Amino acid sequence: MIRTPTARTQDGEAGRTIRAFEPRAVPRLSVVFGYGPMLPFVAGAVLVWLLPGALAGAVFTLTLLWACAILLFLSGVRRGVSFRTEGGATLAQIATMLSLFLLGYGALLAFALSRPALALGLLIVGFTEITILDPIAARRGEAPLFFERLRPAQIPLAVLSLAALLAYRLTL
Repeated sequence: MIRTPTARTQDGEAGRTIRAFEPRAVPRLSVVFGYGPMLPFVAGAVLVWLLPGALAGAVFTLTLLWACAILLFLSGVRRGVSFRTEGGATLAQIATMLSLFLLGYGALLAFALSRPALALGLLIVGFTEITILDPIAARRGEAPLFFERLRPAQIPLAVLSLAALLAYRLTL
């Protein structure tokens, strides 16, 4: 049986203490699961410009929906990380999670309402937010340290790909 260290709060309620070492280096699995999801963005952005009509439209739709799913997932990542923040979730963590979720859901709704350019704009804002805020959160202890190195290299692939999709859409 594994025993977890316990601590007592001021009101006597039992809890536990967690100690963890967090390296600055990006873990290999995070490289795979960080850059892997960016591949459909890049492939979709290239293929919409190369494929004929209906096929390009299908790739456009799938890529946009993928972007919505990934942004919504990343909002959940931010919330999940906040559960392990020392002292509890910060206002910045909750605000970031909510804004990412609302941008992702708003993009999904805009697309469902036949407003793909608006959807892409919302997605570009959301992914740009991650590019800027995740390194800051990492330095403040509100996200894994490796986000400081990973996000500025990873997320611009999504932003540039979404910009290429937006340019494609505006040419129609």
